[in-house]
Amino acid sequence: MPKLTLFIGKGGVGKTTVSAAYALHRAMRNRKRPVLLLSTDPAHSLSDIFGQALADRPEKLHLSLKARLDVWQVDAEKQFHAFLRGHKEKLLTILETGSIFSRADIEPLLETTLPGMAEMAALLAITDAVASGKYDQIVVDTAPIGHTLRLFALPQYFSSFLDVLELAASRDRLLAEHFGGAVPSAPNALVEEWRRMVEAVRAELLSNAEIFLVTTPEKFSLNESRRAIAELRSLSPDLDLTGIVLNRAVLGSQHCRICRLRHETTRTARVFLRRHLPAKNVYIAEDAGAPVMGPQLGEFGGHIFAGTSFTWKAAPPKPRPREVQLSRVDWPILDRTLSMVLGKGGVGKTTISAALGFSSRLRGRAAVDICSVDPAPSLDDVFQSEISDQPRSVLGDRKFRASEMDAIAVFRAWARRAKTMIDEATTAEVSSVHVDLWFERQLFSQLLESVPPGLDEILAVLRVLDLVRGRSSRVLIDMAPTGHALDLLRTPDRILVWTKLLLKSLAHHRTLALARDAGVKIAELGKRVRELSEFLRNSGHTRVYAVMLPEALPDRQTERLIAELSKLRLSTAAIFVNRVLIKEDVGNCRRCSRRHQWQLSTLRQLSARYSQIPLYVVRNFAHEIAGKRALRTFVGELWRLA
Repeated sequence: MPKLTLFIGKGGVGKTTVSAAYALHRAMRNRKRPVLLLSTDPAHSLSDIFGQALADRPEKLHLSLKARLDVWQVDAEKQFHAFLRGHKEKLLTILETGSIFSRADIEPLLETTLPGMAEMAALLAITDAVASGKYDQIVVDTAPIGHTLRLFALPQYFSSFLDVLELAASRDRLLAEHFGGAVPSAPNALVEEWRRMVEAVRAELLSNAEIFLVTTPEKFSLNESRRAIAELRSLSPDLDLTGIVLNRAVLGSQHCRICRLRHETTRTARVFLRRHLPAKNVYIAEDAGAPVMGPQLGEFGGHIFAGTSFTWKAAPPKPRPREVQLSRVDWPILDRTLSMVLGKGGVGKTTISAALGFSSRLRGRAAVDICSVDPAPSLDDVFQSEISDQPRSVLGDRKFRASEMDAIAVFRAWARRAKTMIDEATTAEVSSVHVDLWFERQLFSQLLESVPPGLDEILAVLRVLDLVRGRSSRVLIDMAPTGHALDLLRTPDRILVWTKLLLKSLAHHRTLALARDAGVKIAELGKRVRELSEFLRNSGHTRVYAVMLPEALPDRQTERLIAELSKLRLSTAAIFVNRVLIKEDVGNCRRCSRRHQWQLSTLRQLSARYSQIPLYVVRNFAHEIAGKRALRTFVGELWRLA
């Protein structure tokens, strides 16, 4: 069996760089059998970091190195539907046998884009790679931590779903037993096959896999890492971290003010890790002030994981960029009912969201409701206050309220209500005849026991619906990282497809109270979602802000994000370029000077690419933005790129 190694962590901590460096380092050390580097992040960056176009299948990396490394950026929809096609007939038979729905009802739903496909596809890709027997080691560059937690929970959900399928396949036997008869039982072949697969994946993922946590020295990153590991251990109490990678560390004595503060932050972070996140090994990845890409990644991997010296070869970009023209401006005020803040993980979406809300309250009269729909939220860190699923006032301002959507708690509350409704609706009078849909009641009840994948995007849409409906306040949504944020924005149209298909199916069973009640609720949902879809695309109601860092990888991902938003007919109101080093901050520091040059190069490209979109430059603050005083300082300065 190949060794399975996963790199997990908050968005933007450098998982892609570190996992790529590790994979290339391992491939260079063991050249007998290939290593596979697999990305399960919906917003892939492996093609960017290696400078090679990649297809949606394992592909040999073309580097001038004697290393056998294959790279695979998983196409979630293609991977998931390929799996379904292989088992479609058997699955349709089970679902038709065990429910009130016919094959004609179910089949169109299986052809749509289903919730949770990204997590399911990731699990299937890992399973296929392990089963192929081709690789000595499989290295996984995971999605940001909130959605990676859903990946780790998936085997348990899938196991519960198999219990539901097994119940559905046993309909005739169970009904006979319930009403006093007997039917011979036999295990269902598809369920048994999938159960063996799930047990193998569970063992690989939660017991045998090497798990490296990637973090940076910043307090937000460390706090989120601590919360994530606690949640992971609730899924698997025996889970051990193989190692922690402290990325972007600044070591040694420093003469630069910025680097001195970063050196102190690194020292504090190492103490924090020893105290709160003990691991077998802590690896240090030093910050060079420039991107590490292509063949250099192998040497960088040796620096991190084997302690070898690494000669930084990242020269300033050519041609050497000139200084850009910046004009000082006020922070924009939220002037639409709904505003959404999007961007790659770790670029500062939560900080920018909080700043937009705070500046709007300082200079405007309208109340502001800010809500995070990221499965790994950080509003409590920036507001230095406990934030829950229910809105609460922050920063001593009754008109500034914050909440963090708890998708699991919301689903479980809904499931309790749904079970009550199902119990009532499956015991009814039809034409004076008492009808007891005992089996349907058992099936739905068991289905609602587990939290399904893909829940975050659906519930986020419903949360946005609730927030904007009949509110006079400004609603500000702190979105999940890029890949899942785009999934959320595609979800209203997907829900409209699902509701249309479900209503068509339920129409065949309108004599049943359950079908009638469900039809009414689905029709109501469809109407509300259609209104939201129109609301999102109306620039008079909705503004979309993008946040990025002035670096190569975030720049390329932001370019794809803006293009995808355009396809969804959503216009970008402005781009915030965060953590920019201003010329006077750089001084004579070689590291800061190198970073400044690369940032200038990115800013010039942005200026040429987005002449019609306002580009706001947010100065780099050496300290983290947390609490009212820090936010007041933060919103006291903003620049616009000419």
